[in-house]
Amino acid sequence: MDAMRIHHRVVDLKLVHPFKISRRAVDEYRQVVSVEIGGGLGEAPPARFYGETVETVGVALEILESGLDGDLDAIQSVMVELESVLGGNYAAKSAIDMALHDRLGKALGVPLYRMWGLDPNVVPPTSYTIGLDEPEVMQQKVRQAGDYAILKVKLGTHQDVQIIRALREVTDKPIYVDANTAWSPKEAVRKIRELTSLDVELVEQPTAAHDLEGLKFIREHADIPIIADESVKRATDIPALVDCVDGINIKLVKCGGLLEAMRMISVARAHKLQIMMGCMIESSLGITAAAQLTPLVDYVDLDSHLLISNDPYIGVTLNNGKLVLPNRPGIGAIQRVAD
Repeated sequence: MDAMRIHHRVVDLKLVHPFKISRRAVDEYRQVVSVEIGGGLGEAPPARFYGETVETVGVALEILESGLDGDLDAIQSVMVELESVLGGNYAAKSAIDMALHDRLGKALGVPLYRMWGLDPNVVPPTSYTIGLDEPEVMQQKVRQAGDYAILKVKLGTHQDVQIIRALREVTDKPIYVDANTAWSPKEAVRKIRELTSLDVELVEQPTAAHDLEGLKFIREHADIPIIADESVKRATDIPALVDCVDGINIKLVKCGGLLEAMRMISVARAHKLQIMMGCMIESSLGITAAAQLTPLVDYVDLDSHLLISNDPYIGVTLNNGKLVLPNRPGIGAIQRVAD
């Protein structure tokens, strides 16, 4: 068959609040690339940390379009072909993978989780992210997060422990901490000891992505799980991390889509690692796509659609802190009708 056209456009997602982590801040808007292939929808929220922007995604999609021929239902073959056409550019590839899965699920008339035989009722509760700010502002954000059972708190400042102490004044909910590579190994060990006493349940990416020895040192001196995020992008990264962390954070935009995410889950389980399903700042389309795999993971951090005020899609909903997967075919996200 002839190559199928990839339609794409840049979408501005407006944040409810400025969002800050240890290495950057997003004040008002986050740009993503929306993709459509034969009725299937996908989304790419590129991250400069991984060398991608909306501009590079647009160029990559134009190059990758030449590889979209043959049987588009044979998604694995398509993605292998795209890998040979262009290396890297996993945000763009993730959007294509997502759109092809959505297209296939719609053609079969079933949600993706049903197509894979997964039970949508065994999804762990999602965490809700509290971005870095002054402790008083973070306290207020915690008070506003009443519908969420678990909090994920961004750290990476000189007052990290003070922040968690301040949050413990207003909540007894489980807290995950994400330092986004900000700490040195010795600093991480010192802070984790204090954070553990404040009932923090896990720490994500405490030190530099490349510093596997540092991660191993931290894990050896920590009494709570250490989860790798920036240190792990694809399945081939996992074996080197086995003795360094307790688990990994999988993001579709990092790994290149749902097929690679499933491979990562299989490899992580083979090495007895825990699994978190995470996200960038993206709409309900990207979140609902990632949520299709949540019956297979231990931790869910799929909340960024809750941080934007102009979500273009309707997808997963929330019930008592747990994501409810829609029963619509494919990904299950539909375009929101303008008021």
